[in-house]
Amino acid sequence: MAVGVEEMEIVKPRADKREYKRIVLKNSLQALLISDPDTDKSAASMFVGVGSFLDPKGLEGLAHFLEHMLFYASEKYPLEDSYSKYITEHGGATNAYTASDHTNYYFDVNPDCFDEALDRFAQFFIKPLMSPDATTREIKAVDSENQKNLLSDAWRMSQLQKHLSAEDHPYHKFSTGNWDTLEVQPKAKGLDTRNDLLNFYEENYSANLMHLVIYAKESLDKIQCLVEQKFQEIRNTDRSFFHSPGQPCTSEHLQILVKNVPIKQGHKLRVIWPITPSIHNYKEAPCRYLGHLIGHEGEGSLFCSLKALGWATSLSAGEGEWTYDYAFFKVTIELTDAGHEHMEDIVGLLFKYIDLLRQSGVCQWIFDELSAICETVFHYQDKISPIDYVVKVASNMQYYPPKDWLVGSSLPSKFNPNAIQKVLNELSPTNVRIFWESKKFDGQTNMVEPWYGTAYSVENINSSIIQKWMLNSPNEDLHLPAPNVFIPTDLSLKNAEDKKRVDLPRLLRKSSYTRLWYKPDTMFNTPKAFVKIEFNCPYSTKSPEAEVLSEIFTQLLMDYLNEYAYFAEIAGLSYGISLTSCGFEVTLVGYNHKLRILLETVMEKIAKFTVKPDRFYVMKEMVTKEYQNYKFQQPYQQAMYHCSLILQDDALPWTEGLEILPHLEADHLEKFAPLMLSRAFLECYISGNIEPSEAESMVQYIEDVFFKGPQCICQPLLPSQHMTNRIIKLDLGSDYIYPVEGSNPSDENSALVHYIQVHRDDFMLNVRLQLFALIAKQPAFHQLRSVEQLGYITALMQRNDVGIRGVQVIIQSAVKGPGHCDSRVEAFLKLFENQLYMMTEDEFKSNVNALIDMKLEKHKNLREESRFYWREICDGTFKFDRKESEVAALRQLTQQDLINFFNQYIKVGAPQKRSLSVRVYGCNHSSEYNEDKRESRQPNVVQIEDVFTFKRSQPLYGSFKGGFGHMKLTWKLIQ
Repeated sequence: MAVGVEEMEIVKPRADKREYKRIVLKNSLQALLISDPDTDKSAASMFVGVGSFLDPKGLEGLAHFLEHMLFYASEKYPLEDSYSKYITEHGGATNAYTASDHTNYYFDVNPDCFDEALDRFAQFFIKPLMSPDATTREIKAVDSENQKNLLSDAWRMSQLQKHLSAEDHPYHKFSTGNWDTLEVQPKAKGLDTRNDLLNFYEENYSANLMHLVIYAKESLDKIQCLVEQKFQEIRNTDRSFFHSPGQPCTSEHLQILVKNVPIKQGHKLRVIWPITPSIHNYKEAPCRYLGHLIGHEGEGSLFCSLKALGWATSLSAGEGEWTYDYAFFKVTIELTDAGHEHMEDIVGLLFKYIDLLRQSGVCQWIFDELSAICETVFHYQDKISPIDYVVKVASNMQYYPPKDWLVGSSLPSKFNPNAIQKVLNELSPTNVRIFWESKKFDGQTNMVEPWYGTAYSVENINSSIIQKWMLNSPNEDLHLPAPNVFIPTDLSLKNAEDKKRVDLPRLLRKSSYTRLWYKPDTMFNTPKAFVKIEFNCPYSTKSPEAEVLSEIFTQLLMDYLNEYAYFAEIAGLSYGISLTSCGFEVTLVGYNHKLRILLETVMEKIAKFTVKPDRFYVMKEMVTKEYQNYKFQQPYQQAMYHCSLILQDDALPWTEGLEILPHLEADHLEKFAPLMLSRAFLECYISGNIEPSEAESMVQYIEDVFFKGPQCICQPLLPSQHMTNRIIKLDLGSDYIYPVEGSNPSDENSALVHYIQVHRDDFMLNVRLQLFALIAKQPAFHQLRSVEQLGYITALMQRNDVGIRGVQVIIQSAVKGPGHCDSRVEAFLKLFENQLYMMTEDEFKSNVNALIDMKLEKHKNLREESRFYWREICDGTFKFDRKESEVAALRQLTQQDLINFFNQYIKVGAPQKRSLSVRVYGCNHSSEYNEDKRESRQPNVVQIEDVFTFKRSQPLYGSFKGGFGHMKLTWKLIQ
């Protein structure tokens, strides 16, 4: 029985049809039950109020290590990894994370398997098994995860901020753990890590510190019975929620300027203040109000001024990490090279803007506008996947009263100038910490952070120094933002008469200039729309110079539009302009009411594009740093990049772009932009709360702007100019190997992508490949990651290159070289072959049904649905009924079909097999790189010496994308 609790209404979005109920079990565990009869997935999230702050001294990372260990096995389900295997085989996913004051465990699964999945999940918290063998192996996994983070600037910067805090405050700790903290140091002290792990679990994991969210199809009463049955055995030791002793920064950690050396190119300025946590005034929302103004990007804002001066490329502001006891307000600014030279002026301008806020007083109209935007966002929020939803809600339950569990701090509703003023007063020169990050500080620092090895130095800065910076900074016209004209006022739903009959996109209009695909919203009933306009411009990819200039072109467009479009972004109408393989695309998504206004502004800015030299050089610098930072990607990302470079016929290496960039000038883009736009074809997709006539009108407007009039900007494409994306066809029976040294000589990790190319898009072959990937995913992870401990990043997944299907195994490892990892992938495939033959008919049917359920899962929101259909359009496959057709193919599939498929395409030595192993060698395995290159190969193994020589020698798969004239208007137009 649940303990009686006072019934209260849980605030939920107006359009939310789900039912909610709060219960408290006898053991004091609190649960929120969510009934959604329409869901395609059931999900659960357990929030445990125990995090890394409770790590014992000398056992850093123990809470995180425990999170890893609970996945292995329990007394009731002792077979190792059986929980994850069960979830994966039944269409689900599972994960967890450890934060400073809590840990969250979560999963989703197909609804008909939820009962058993939940039972397995509950055993984490009742009687887990933490065997000695698994303990040792998982310490290696934690260490591998830490190895992955060592060269990440985000992790390094976070730990540096922790390092410069009071040593007796838990914020100071190293939270993730590694081999040294969990194995070497404990052993040297005569400690047994496993015993400490068991003690930590027994002492801290208590039901009264747990908050559970359950999301299921069943009624609330049935879900309640399920929760009571599964979770009432969790022990309640009546632990108190951990509270840290106030602010982590003493006076010696304030009024400091910290210079540090990052891994990547670029300069970053972080201005940080310890503040009163706004959780105590979440309805007054002081940090949201101040973050909204300090982080604003419209006219008169701090960022607008910094941008005009050529000193910054991005700025964000708001409350960062927080607990009940402390919080930080952070302003983060990406600096240009010129901005780096003007750091003092930038800090001075920031404090000038803060002074402006003090002098202006707290404005009710700004709070009311912010409140109105937040209310609209909350009540018309997109539905998200159950797994994401339960994690989000569970994370609120510890901090907010039950009525606000769904709301959290997203609905500021009480105007309280004093609460805002209190935090504003804390943003003072006497309370500040400034972290200044740049490669230019290399060799100029005198200290090293112990966990990540970050080089840094510390200087003291007092109020008078900052006052001097303020006086010397430029006299910019800083002022409060204007009222937001993009706030939607018409949230009504359109009444397309036959929209209920439209379940797939339709070709609504085509001409020699454009093609328009249209689909009204038939599922989500929100006042939102999705618009995608792809400019197919053949001159945009003719050369490396063209590709780089096209990228600067898109960056400049976003830069020019930012000041205006930022208001739309705040009001829930976002846009983006990005490079594609055949030109560039414009995306708009959000409330439809004022979408047309933004669309026309974007199109006119493209049509009237001019090059402002000062902004060109800022964007060129930004793009140059992006190219320079490719070499600092994780090794597995480098391996995936090389795989794509080999497979994609038109792919160019980033090194060529980097070579070209120094020679590009503003006049190059001035000449290139009109040429790029001179020939174009526009692929358009419009969906959501928009009438067909509105969609046609939008496209007609775009045609008029670009293709008509006395000085038309674009001409239609000639038949030979229609662009295709084609993929290299690997030879049958050949195993290709491409060895390459990692581009970051400091990275100890190596990586492998073992890719098997299977077929060109075909429903029957697709489902065989998908079923193989579903069945093999968890065994591959268990064998290669959990048992063999090759590396934290280990995955088997499908790959789709514009309709060319395959499967890939990705491994990143600091302990083994990529050649060894490759051999273990082949060993796994041999092991899996036996499992495939031993699979029972019931197991086979269970996996087929799981895959069918996954395919029939409905899209959660308009953006997700639109991306699915846009992929079909973009690839040229146009199989809008793909899910239904593949389900029909699955229903015909037999176990023998799957075995035949594996034997023909996947198994070691399969007659139809085409494989490519991309091996990236980190500094730990540099000697193996030379040995592997010299190694004699079997007759079917081919080493790729030069990517482009290889690509020129290989045949290509046919493209699904033909000229637009090949596509007939086969769908009936909407009347």
